[in-house]
Amino acid sequence: MAVFDAVDFDAHEGVHFFDNPKTGLKAIIAIHSTHLGPAAGGTRYWSYDSDVAAITDALRLSRGMSYKNAMAGLPMGGGKGVILKTRAPKDEAFLESFGRAIDSLGGRYVTAEDVGMSDADMVVINRATRHVSGLPVAGGQAGGNPGPSTAEGVFRGMRAAVRHKLGKGGFEGVHVAIQGLGSVGYALAGKLAAAGATLTVADIDEARAGRAAAEFGGRAVAVDAIMTVEADVLAPCALGATLDARTIPQLEVAIVAGAANNQLATPEDGPRLFERGILYAPDYVINAGGIINVVAEYLGDGDADAVLARIARIEDRLADIFVESDRTATSTDQVADRMARRLIGR
Repeated sequence: MAVFDAVDFDAHEGVHFFDNPKTGLKAIIAIHSTHLGPAAGGTRYWSYDSDVAAITDALRLSRGMSYKNAMAGLPMGGGKGVILKTRAPKDEAFLESFGRAIDSLGGRYVTAEDVGMSDADMVVINRATRHVSGLPVAGGQAGGNPGPSTAEGVFRGMRAAVRHKLGKGGFEGVHVAIQGLGSVGYALAGKLAAAGATLTVADIDEARAGRAAAEFGGRAVAVDAIMTVEADVLAPCALGATLDARTIPQLEVAIVAGAANNQLATPEDGPRLFERGILYAPDYVINAGGIINVVAEYLGDGDADAVLARIARIEDRLADIFVESDRTATSTDQVADRMARRLIGR
């Protein structure tokens, strides 16, 4: 695969490959833009079907981080780390070697945890580089696991979508189908249940889905059934590219609003949702709570209360996007992309 010819290569400033035979590390760090500041974005530890799939993920995720950070008003660019989950264990030597890889970029990339990584992993990586966030913090301080902050932003952004599409000011009587119950999806389910929503949930770990259903008074369904559940809102909170030419015609919801990155498989899928009359909350706008938190930690810019105030703005940002989409008869993803690209000078 020629990186320059890849569909998702978008004038990235740098795509860096790291191979450490001693520790078993195979990683990619993609830097999309540093127009607004150092490229910030978490690291994903995942088992990919191929090296091409890993490169594609790094390219798409790093571009999404440029857009996300810009739309969140953060003084950071966009980047992403991808560690290939090979036969090597994720031990301390392995993680420290990734920290050295980050450090070799001289501060152009700042990492935090993403899928397959934890705040404990960040502590080990931090031994080799200071360009890391998402570290454990004391109560009341910004930082730590970004999952709860992401869930808070998605909850607030979903509320904006429900208000705009359904004309309701809250979640009482609103049926939400949640796909994926990781740290973000599970926390989101708790917030929605407490606000009066009816839940249908699914996860690859069926026992986890059952626990969530029991805890929050909802219903658990199989993973392959969640996309066709009749509900008010679908919240994709697992991996990306679940919305495509095959799944969009099967949706039985008025709104798609969830935490997953890169929910649209292709550029054509946002307009497909729009044509069906389904309101889509652009993923990199609604799921920005986590990066707002870790950037505040990295920059030493405010405490937990300040972070919450910044996350609250996600609701208004989405409301503006929805209004502009209606005004221009343009899909919400295209509206948001245009805004983001202007902000990063593209």
